[in-house]
Amino acid sequence: MSTTVVPMRIGAHRVHHGTDPANVIIVSSPFDGREIARVPNGTTADLDAAVAAALERHRRGPAMPVHQRATILDRAVLLLSEPDRQERFARLISDEAAKPIKTARVEASRTVDTFRFAATTARTLTGETIPLDAMSIGEGKLGFVLRVPIGVVAAVSPFNFPLNLVAHKVAPAIAAGCPVVLKPASATPLSALALADLLLDECGLPDGWLNVVTCGGATAEHLVTHPDVALITFTGSPEVGWGIKARAPRAKVGLELGNNAPVVIEPDGRVAEAAAKISVAGFTHAGQSCISVQRIFVHVDVAEAFEAALQERVEALVVGDPAHDDTDVSALINAGESDRVEAAIDRAVAGGARIVCGGGRSRENIVRPTVLADVRPDMEVCHTEIFGPVVAIQTYTSFDDALALANDTRYGLQAGVFTADLAKALHAARTLDFGGVLVNEVPTWRADQMPYGGVRDSGNTREGPAYAAHEMTEPRLVILSP
Repeated sequence: MSTTVVPMRIGAHRVHHGTDPANVIIVSSPFDGREIARVPNGTTADLDAAVAAALERHRRGPAMPVHQRATILDRAVLLLSEPDRQERFARLISDEAAKPIKTARVEASRTVDTFRFAATTARTLTGETIPLDAMSIGEGKLGFVLRVPIGVVAAVSPFNFPLNLVAHKVAPAIAAGCPVVLKPASATPLSALALADLLLDECGLPDGWLNVVTCGGATAEHLVTHPDVALITFTGSPEVGWGIKARAPRAKVGLELGNNAPVVIEPDGRVAEAAAKISVAGFTHAGQSCISVQRIFVHVDVAEAFEAALQERVEALVVGDPAHDDTDVSALINAGESDRVEAAIDRAVAGGARIVCGGGRSRENIVRPTVLADVRPDMEVCHTEIFGPVVAIQTYTSFDDALALANDTRYGLQAGVFTADLAKALHAARTLDFGGVLVNEVPTWRADQMPYGGVRDSGNTREGPAYAAHEMTEPRLVILSP
C-alpha cells in the first residue's frame, strides 16, 4: 500500500501537508475497498491561497488573449485524444468511481469533445453593437458591448463524472478567460488532479489559472462563501446547491442539480427500442446520473410487451468488477448509498410494488439492477431521485394523464417520450416542464455542446461550453464619442 500523496495545485505550487492520516484523504475503490491513492486534506488556508492566486491572475489584466486561450484548449484536445492517455484516464475513472471501464472510456472520449467545443467558444465569444443613433442624442456616437471575464470561478464537481463534469467547468472558464478554484468530489479527486497536471504542465495554462484544492464538504463552505469569488458553478444535490445559493447572495451561482427522469411510451412508439435503450439508460454507472431513467410511464396496451422486453434486457446485464471489459453495472460510490437504495426498494415492495427483476445485492456495494412495477407516484422510488440502479414502471390510458404524471415532480431536468405521432411529440414538447424534452430517445441522452440544465429543483443554469462560458462573462458597455 503506497503512502504517496498526490499533491494539490495552488498557484505555482504542488501542495500537500505530509502523510499523517489527519492530513490526507484516502481514495478507495468503491468496488473492493482497496486504497488507490491519497490526496491532501485541504484547509481553509489552502482555499484562501488558491483564491488569492486566481484573483491575482484576474486583476493582473487584461484577460489572457483569446488566441492563447484557444491554443491551450486545442493542445488539450490533442493530448487528451492520444490513445494511451485516453486509456489511462479511463482506468483512473474506473478505479476511483467504480465506473465500468467501457463506460469510463466513453467519458474520457467525451471530455475531448468538451474541450474541442470550448476551443471553438473561445474564438467565437463576442459582444454586440448598440445603435445609439436610434435616439437623436446618440448621433455620431458608437456603442458596443464587450464580454469580459466575470472573475474568479469556484467550481464544485461531483463524483459520478469525475473527468467530464470537471471539464464542463474548467474548459468554459478557460474559454471565457476566468481563473478557477476547483474543489473535486472527495471520493473521486484523482481524475481532476490528473487533468490539472495536463493543462498546467503540458498545455501551457499559466500557473494560477487553475487551482485544485482537495477537501471535505465542510471545508468547501469557505470557498463558496469567499468574498473574492465572482461565480460559483456547482453540480450536486438540490439541498446543497440551493443552500450554497442562499449563502452566496453577491456571487453569480449556477446550479446543475438532481432529477427523477421520466419517459413516456405510447402504443405507437417503438416499444422494443424503448426497452433496449432504457436497459442501458437506467443502469449505466449503477444509475448514478441525474438523467438516469427512473420513472417509466407505459400505455396499458403495450405494458406487458414492454415489461417482458425490459426484463429480458436487464437480466442480461453483466454485474461485477468495473475493470472487466464486459461489465455493465458495478458498485455504488459507497456502502451508505447502497444501504439507502436497497432500503428504498424494500419500502416500495412493502407498499405493494412488484419486483420484475433484481432487488438485493450481489456484494456489499453492488445493488442488483432492479425493475419495479405496480408502483405509485407517492412511493420514494418515484417522487425522489433514487440515484441508483432502479427503474419504476407505471401504466396509463390517457397520454395527457401520462404527461401530467411526468410533470408531477419537484425536478425538471430532462424527460423523454416515445411516439410515432408528430402531433403528440409536439404536444409533449410544449407540455413537459423540463429543461430538455427528447422524442424517441431516453432522457439520459446528452451531447456535450447542447444547452443542458433544468428547472425547479433541477437547477438554474445551462451547461455546454458555449452556454457556460457566456455565464462566466459579463457585459461591459463602451461608448465612443468623436
